[in-house]
Amino acid sequence: MTRTCGFDPASVEFARGHFIGGQVVEDATDHLSVARPSDLIPYADLPIGTADTVDRAVTAARQALSSSGWATQSPRERVRAMRRWADLVESHQEELGRLEALGSTRPISQVIASDVAGVAEAIRFFSEWADKLGGDVAATRSNDLGMIVSEPYGVVGAITPWNFPLSMASWKAAPALAAGNAIVLKPSELTPFSTVRLAQLAVQAGIPPGIFNVVQGTGAVTGDAITRHPGIAKISFTGSTRTGTAIMTAAAESGIKPVILELGGKSPQVVFADADLERAADCIAGSLLANAGQACVAGSRLIVERSAEAALVGLLQRKLSNIVPGHTWNASTDYAPIVSEIQARRIDRILQQSRDQGAEFVMGGQRIEGYGGAWYQPTLLTNVTAATAAVREEIFGPVLTIQAFDTEEEAYALADHPEYGLAAGVYTRDLGRAMRAMRAIQAGTVWINRYTRTMDFILPTGGYKRSGIGKDLGRQAVEQNLRHKTVLIDIGADQAAR
Repeated sequence: MTRTCGFDPASVEFARGHFIGGQVVEDATDHLSVARPSDLIPYADLPIGTADTVDRAVTAARQALSSSGWATQSPRERVRAMRRWADLVESHQEELGRLEALGSTRPISQVIASDVAGVAEAIRFFSEWADKLGGDVAATRSNDLGMIVSEPYGVVGAITPWNFPLSMASWKAAPALAAGNAIVLKPSELTPFSTVRLAQLAVQAGIPPGIFNVVQGTGAVTGDAITRHPGIAKISFTGSTRTGTAIMTAAAESGIKPVILELGGKSPQVVFADADLERAADCIAGSLLANAGQACVAGSRLIVERSAEAALVGLLQRKLSNIVPGHTWNASTDYAPIVSEIQARRIDRILQQSRDQGAEFVMGGQRIEGYGGAWYQPTLLTNVTAATAAVREEIFGPVLTIQAFDTEEEAYALADHPEYGLAAGVYTRDLGRAMRAMRAIQAGTVWINRYTRTMDFILPTGGYKRSGIGKDLGRQAVEQNLRHKTVLIDIGADQAAR
C-alpha cells in the first residue's frame, strides 16, 4: 500500500560518492556543498568527478560489457534482470521517495504516488524492447542476401537535470540498458543522490556491476569530460538549450558521436471559445503548479480567444489560489519550492524586466515568505507581446503570460515561438479545428484537451527547433541506443558450386 507520510529530513541516509563498477567511490577530489531546496540548508558535500573519474567509470563499463556478456546474452535475460530492478524500485518506494524529496523540489506525496511509480513502469516498458528490436532482411537481387543488423553502441553517456531526478535517470538508463549498452550517467549537482540509489538497486537486481555507473559533479567539469571521452560512443542530455549547444560543440570537437538532446521549452496553450473552459483551466493550472512550473514542458504561454479570456482568467485565478506550499518532506505539501536562490533571483529579474516593458500582473509576482526556502506565487501576466521577456525566455517558474486572439490564423501565429518547439496544448470541442491546430503548431508534442503525459511510455517526447534533437521515451528511445550495420552476402550459384 502506498504511504505518503512526512518524514524527518535528518533521518535520511544515503551514499555521498560516485557509483562505479558496482561500488560507491569517494574520490579525494574537489567538493561542493549541496543544499536542500526546501530550506536552503546544506546537507552534504558532493565530489566533483574529474576526467580521471569519468575515465575510471568508462573503463568499468567496458570491462563489465566484456566480462558479463550483457550485450551478447539472450535478450530475455536482460528483460528478467530489468523486471527485477523495477520490482525493487517499487519495494523501495518509501526509501526512494524520501531521498528524492529530501534533496529535490518534489513533495514526498507526489514523489511516491507519481515519480517512483513512473520509474518502475518506465523500466518495465523499456525492458520489453530488449528482444523486440533486431534487424531486417533487405530487398536485394536473388543472388545476394542483404541484412541490416542492430547493435548496441557500447558505453553511452547521459546527463540529467535537477527537476525530476529519478524519472529522468530512468528515461536515460532503461532504454540504454535494454538495448545492451552500459551507461555512465551524471545527475545534476543540485539533486545528485537519488540516482546512486537507483543504480545500486540495478546491481541488486542482477544487472552486472559496471553496467550502470553514476559520476557526480558539475556540468563544466564532469559533464564536459563525459561528452569528450573517446570511449563514450553516444551522448543523451536533458536540460537547457544553452548547455545543449555546448554539448553538441564539445562532441564535435572531441570526435563525432551522436547526441540526443531534450532542451528548453516555451510551450503555448491555445484555448478556443468553444472549449470546456473548466477543463481547460484545470489543465492550465495543473501545468503551472506542477513542480512550480519547473518543467521543460510547462505550458507557460496562454493564448486564448478574446471572447473567452475574462471567464478563463477568472477560473485560473480561483484554481491557482488553492496551493499548499511547504517543505517537501511534509505530507501536506503540494506546491514545490524553487530549486535555488539563484533560480529565484532569475525569476525576479525576468518579471521585473517584463514589468518595465509594460506587462501587467493579474495575480502573483512575488515570493512566498515564511518557509526558509524560495517559493514563488503563481503569477499571471497580461499586456504582453512577443518581445516581452516573460514571453520570450524560458523562466522555469510558475509564470503564465496571457495573449488574446480573434482568428485561428492569429492564434497559430502567437503560438509560434522563434526559438522553442517542445510542447503545446490545444483546447476545443471542434475536431477539425483540433487537427488544424495540431498541424499548424510546431512542437514535438501537442496535447488536445489535456496537458500532461500519462504512463503510456510508448509515446515519445522531444522537441522541434532549438528544443532538441531526437526523442526520449517510446520505441524511438531504444532505437537511438542502437547503431546499424549493413551486411551483404553473395550467395550466387558460383559460390554454391565451390
